[in-house]
Amino acid sequence: MKGFFGQMFASLIGFLLGLFLLFFIGFITITGIIASAGKETSTKVKSNSVLKIKFEGSIKERASKDKWAKMQTGFGLADGAIALDEMIAVIRKAKDDANIKGLYLDMHLFTGGLASMTAIRKELVDFKKSGKFIYAYSEMISEKGYYIASTADSVFLYPTGFIEWNGLNSNPMYIKGMLEKWNIEPRVFKVGKFKAGAEMFTEKQMSDMNRIQMKTLLDDFWNHLVVTVSEKRKINRDSLDAIASELKITDGKGAVKYKLIDALYFPDQVEDLLKSRTKTDKKAKLNEVSYSDYAKNVRIEGSGKNLSNKIAVIYATGEIRSGKGNEETIGSETLCEAIKEAREDENVKAIVLRVNSPGGSALASDVIGREVQMAKKVKTVVASYGDVAASGGYYISAGCDKIFAEPTTITGSIGVFGLLMNTQKFFSQEIGITFDRVYSSKNQYADLGDPNKPMTDFEAQTIQKGVNKVYGEFVEVVKTGRHFPDSVAVDSIAQGRVWSGNRALTIKLIDEIGGLDQAIEFAAKKAGLSKGDYSLVDYPEHKGFLERILEDTKSRMENNVLMKYLPKEHFNLLKILKTLEDDPRGIYVREFWDFQFD
Repeated sequence: MKGFFGQMFASLIGFLLGLFLLFFIGFITITGIIASAGKETSTKVKSNSVLKIKFEGSIKERASKDKWAKMQTGFGLADGAIALDEMIAVIRKAKDDANIKGLYLDMHLFTGGLASMTAIRKELVDFKKSGKFIYAYSEMISEKGYYIASTADSVFLYPTGFIEWNGLNSNPMYIKGMLEKWNIEPRVFKVGKFKAGAEMFTEKQMSDMNRIQMKTLLDDFWNHLVVTVSEKRKINRDSLDAIASELKITDGKGAVKYKLIDALYFPDQVEDLLKSRTKTDKKAKLNEVSYSDYAKNVRIEGSGKNLSNKIAVIYATGEIRSGKGNEETIGSETLCEAIKEAREDENVKAIVLRVNSPGGSALASDVIGREVQMAKKVKTVVASYGDVAASGGYYISAGCDKIFAEPTTITGSIGVFGLLMNTQKFFSQEIGITFDRVYSSKNQYADLGDPNKPMTDFEAQTIQKGVNKVYGEFVEVVKTGRHFPDSVAVDSIAQGRVWSGNRALTIKLIDEIGGLDQAIEFAAKKAGLSKGDYSLVDYPEHKGFLERILEDTKSRMENNVLMKYLPKEHFNLLKILKTLEDDPRGIYVREFWDFQFD
């Protein structure tokens, strides 16, 4: 009877949850219809207006084209990220909008990759060619925030605020000690002395080789920041280095003294300045339009409306896994379908693969890579790298006709690892669960890779051979795709090492420094298309609003339950380990360390 009542109770809960979801979705839909019916689809911009762009949250590759997408923010279901394609479109429209007299950059402590920030920064520099002003203001500014703010005519800081200019650092997490406490033994199989993807499981600090590559990467990015800031702020590069290394700036006055900041202003003083620049009476209200409102006036589309000539931009964003993908992950099935659709569409004249991925499943990466090669046989395929195109992200695009990357892109990481966990002691000693097994006759290795038993030397050697084989295949992909003379030449720059975009250019892992626009222009030219004679189409298609609501709600419910019953560190580990289910062989071409720098 206990089992019966348990099942009955579970069924009742399931029914009520389903009923709640249906009611919730219906409520949102009806509310949205009513709200949208009474609102204009665009924002009227008055003359002598200032466009205020608030930099906060993270940066994602593209904005949703779903007409219901804006509703998600109101219900707390949107991620609050800046969409790079939308941001660029907004700045370009503002440049040519006679009613917009200038930009007001409201700088906050926001996160995002340096390559995305580089793309935004280039647009701001181009905006200034219009003769319009840019002012930047904040209570606190990080190095990455200042990288963008330095494009402004003047940068202002709240009188008691602070600016961070003391260099870049990376602080990866290591969980070996935690696994030891849980009696979990990680077994790592890798090729590549720089391949640090699984170090977090086996080490308590950086390996010497990883420290070398990370220091080089950070030095490259810091040098880029110093050079670009020096050019715009007219501050000697050595002085910028000294300010950081000697901690010369500890408050706003120091920032003004060393010319990183132009003045210490309160918000009302900045507003008075904006009124002065727009010739607005001090007693009148400033004509200020917010980024979110102005974005309603922007349609993200290609140059031209010729649908018989299309350039397909295929977004490969997030971790790579087998099967279906979503807005934050690359599913081999989903992405291959998108590439195939573009390949078979006679109106698509060229393909641009936009990659922003740390990699993932080796098998899924190979599946996607082959689809790219099939497309390349009939059309020009160009790669454009965002913040990260490393490991599997590089694997899927190494065979493209040409590769563009920003100087601040992270790429390379041509290496492989396999990771298995021996959880036998964890289950038996920590929570009292034991396992037994039986094999079919003469098949003693039927449970190869089973986490609930120790691994024999022969099994370990077998798995290592598999990892070696995948590395050889990866090297061959790079050799063929990038036209290296032999595998030795690839191996010398591979070994799992990550490179900045600038260094990747010198070792021929990429072809040219540039953003998505440059990649599209090159693809169009190769296809014999002139500017204005083609349209851009995005793949894969964004999921509909209701589908995203269902996914988000399910994910949130799962996370809320786990966070309620698991300590924070256990929950974070669970999320990491979940990504290790993406490859059926347990072999990965990816990185785990955080690509965010402070």
